[in-house]
Amino acid sequence: MKAFFREILITSVLALVIFLIIQTTVQSFVVVGSSMEPSLHEGQRLLVSKVSYYAGEPQRGDVIVFRPLGNSEEDYVKRVIGLPGDTVEVNKSVVYVNGVALDEPYINQSPSYTVDNKTVPPDTYFVLGDNRNNSNDSHNGWTVPRPNIVGKAWVSLWPPRQWGLIRDYHMLNQIASFIGLRLARAGS
Repeated sequence: MKAFFREILITSVLALVIFLIIQTTVQSFVVVGSSMEPSLHEGQRLLVSKVSYYAGEPQRGDVIVFRPLGNSEEDYVKRVIGLPGDTVEVNKSVVYVNGVALDEPYINQSPSYTVDNKTVPPDTYFVLGDNRNNSNDSHNGWTVPRPNIVGKAWVSLWPPRQWGLIRDYHMLNQIASFIGLRLARAGS
């Protein structure tokens, strides 16, 4: 009888530990609205990695889930465009980061709005939805404070036809190659 209770106790503790690990590392998220089309769709269910940014910071091109300022009931999902200290501008349907026009194969259509040259404040991120003309995002004048980021969108779970890893489009290579080209021209 004593062995039976010990096994129940061990099983209960193990279940609690597994539950706590899952709760602190991942979160489920349901996409609401069309702001991330064509990448993500209304009703799509995602797993969000809450530990992705423990060791590092979000990168340009990451798809993140965050709590918007003044609305703690519903999390948002958007793509990181500008990092703290970057300058971001939207002019003539093109997004520029630090003076470099971004190649954005993931967007629904080019933005029909403009954003004057803006420096992203410290410890905040400039985010845009992939459906640029139908998204409440940083083009409306706000940025995402680092503490508001829940995590990185990691895996699509539902519907089955959209199952798989969430694709990031890291823009570091675009900007680094442009800066290298500028430096090479300056040295000539």
